[in-house]
Amino acid sequence: MDFLQSNLPYLLAGVSTGGQYALIAIGYTMVYGILRLINFAHGDVFMAAGLIMIYSYSILPLWLAVIFTVVLTVLLGFSVERIAYKPLRNAPRMSIMISAIGMSYLLQNIALYITGGLLKKYPTIPWISDSITIAGAITKRVTVITPFLTIFLVLALVLLIKKTKIGMAMRAVSRDFETAQLMGIKIDSVISTTFIIGSFLAAVGSILFFSNYPGVTPTVGGMPGLKAFVAAVFGGIGSVPGAVIGAFIIGICENIIKGIGWTTFSDAFTFVLLIIVLMFMPTGIFGEKKTDKV
Repeated sequence: MDFLQSNLPYLLAGVSTGGQYALIAIGYTMVYGILRLINFAHGDVFMAAGLIMIYSYSILPLWLAVIFTVVLTVLLGFSVERIAYKPLRNAPRMSIMISAIGMSYLLQNIALYITGGLLKKYPTIPWISDSITIAGAITKRVTVITPFLTIFLVLALVLLIKKTKIGMAMRAVSRDFETAQLMGIKIDSVISTTFIIGSFLAAVGSILFFSNYPGVTPTVGGMPGLKAFVAAVFGGIGSVPGAVIGAFIIGICENIIKGIGWTTFSDAFTFVLLIIVLMFMPTGIFGEKKTDKV
């Protein structure tokens, strides 16, 4: 009981961190499910959302700044797809990958120019940044809100994928890109919608993530983005439930390791866990085994 009491703050923080990773990981797993490639700029879209919130909050009311941040982040994600991916739709995968990496560095350098490379303090958002007490453990309200909001957004996304026309098109393109195209599905619209959804979730994840952190730097999206990518691979890239479960597992384990005093190894643990899982389950926990067509 004493062990649980002393480690409860880390457990709560782990669930919250897992929810934030999940919102980013969904963007990775959805793009991979459709295009079979990794959007390396996704972590930088997450970073950009943080900077947009900082600058918009300085001139706009909070509610308007949040809406502006989400809308501008969605437009940024849409622009990334149109600039870096659409012109290379029929190009070799290596060319698309290089374009994605280039877009990632472009966003980082734009952020570097705007900020001068300095840490920009993230605004304190009323109510969600307030401290609360749960079973004797003091934490921020955002820590409790994050997992519930994440689950709600994931359920909404699953309903969209399962019950709507665009969701059916997404599943068709994910299953067989060429056949879906021959059947008259508008591939460009499906891909753009996928990027829009991923960017929307990254914007929400950014607001929740940076509410617990002092500020934003041009490279701050690197590690959360990488861990979210690991969560997507860990759960089975291409699987939304797998990405979410993988993110929660990584978030909880990472914070428990910090709680027992091994903070230095918390990041390394994520990648060691990935290596172990891929050794025994190469497609991840929920990944589908692909069979070659003959």
